[in-house]
Amino acid sequence: MTTPITKIIAIDDDPTGSQTVHGCLLLTRWDVGTLTQALQDDSPLFFVLSNTRGMDAGRAAAVTREICVNLRLALADLEAAGTKVQPVIVSRSDSTLRGHYPVETDVIAAELGPFDAHFLAPAFFEGGRITRDGTHYLIVDDPNGNQLVPVHETEFARDSVFGFSTAFLPDYVAEKTGGRIAADDVQRFPLAELRGDLEVLVQRLVALTGNACCAVDAERQADLDAFAAAVLAAAGQGRRFLFRSAASLLTSLAALPPQPVAPADMGRFTRGGPAGHWPGVVLMGSHVAKSTRQLEHLLANTDSVPLEIDLDRLDEAEDLVTQLTSAVRAILAAGRGSVLYTSRGERSFPSKAERLAFGERVSDLLVDIVRRLPADIGFLISKGGITSNDTLSKGLALTTARVLGQVRAGCSVVRCPADHPRFPELPVVIFPGNVGGDDALAEVYRIMSAKLP
Repeated sequence: MTTPITKIIAIDDDPTGSQTVHGCLLLTRWDVGTLTQALQDDSPLFFVLSNTRGMDAGRAAAVTREICVNLRLALADLEAAGTKVQPVIVSRSDSTLRGHYPVETDVIAAELGPFDAHFLAPAFFEGGRITRDGTHYLIVDDPNGNQLVPVHETEFARDSVFGFSTAFLPDYVAEKTGGRIAADDVQRFPLAELRGDLEVLVQRLVALTGNACCAVDAERQADLDAFAAAVLAAAGQGRRFLFRSAASLLTSLAALPPQPVAPADMGRFTRGGPAGHWPGVVLMGSHVAKSTRQLEHLLANTDSVPLEIDLDRLDEAEDLVTQLTSAVRAILAAGRGSVLYTSRGERSFPSKAERLAFGERVSDLLVDIVRRLPADIGFLISKGGITSNDTLSKGLALTTARVLGQVRAGCSVVRCPADHPRFPELPVVIFPGNVGGDDALAEVYRIMSAKLP
């Protein structure tokens, strides 16, 4: 038996967790064969796109369990063939604390455990999220400069499915677990320890038992670098840990070199013909206020043409899709890009189930639009996590996709394979709904269009 191979496996509740890494695979399927392929890939990590943030808790648990069972089988098959893989499991979720916690970590612990501890590490520096003194903050631009706002005071905490009342992580854990894990039982890893003696930190990690719940502070990447180094050292002594994190922890765990193509040069992947680059398409499902401001800035500062996806017309979806895709075709023929965006604003529903059901109808509509886009588009920017997952897995019908890198902080670029039946080598930008300033979407659009700002 050879030395075990360490592989970081991120079970991602939407497809945006790869927003700080490159060269790795995104899996939209999790059968044993696909997981085995990813476990043997050269990259030190891969992502399984579960899309559970768009599901109710029961379905999220079932999907997560299926992934874990198949992963366990794939690991066993490889070990029987002489290749032992030591998995590092990350439940990658939202940097603003939305998502099915503790549902997913409970299932992972039951199927792939036992673990000595699980860690909440929601910091995401590229998106302006830090954790200090156990409280998770969003860095917000205002006229007087940047300010720290506890995430429970932001629109994200008012999410109709995943709302919460506190940004203090021990209290958040107690709230989300219904008191099963008391706030006083959550162990905190403050900045002073992360910036102190590494061996002391390692020994504290080694002493954890019984799937202890821990909250990790971080204000900069070096904080998570130190934490990751200590975690790997403790794992080398036989300790087993589970992580509930945003994307920045994956940067530290994977320790990748710089991406081979600079963000500003990602337009080189845009497709085109003899006359040059073809125009692109933006598909916006995200409806948070930040996305709406980015949409307005994009339309005001580029020559892209807006096309509203009127969600009041869901009952006539076929006619709506036909009209929209015909309009895209005409706009492309005129040499301009199209921006397809859903009706703005958060809608109110009597129950979470009805809200999720409406979301699924919208997702089905967007998938149909992607499938029927003109084949000669130069690039596709998918705005929103659930939108992006459905774009990759259903609209483009990809089993796996490889991350080329980031076109800007927090925005991954993947590419369809050369043998794709409709969109060979199409670059797709995965643009989270809650990332970037007001000008970020326009910036990405200009880069992919190979135009100067």
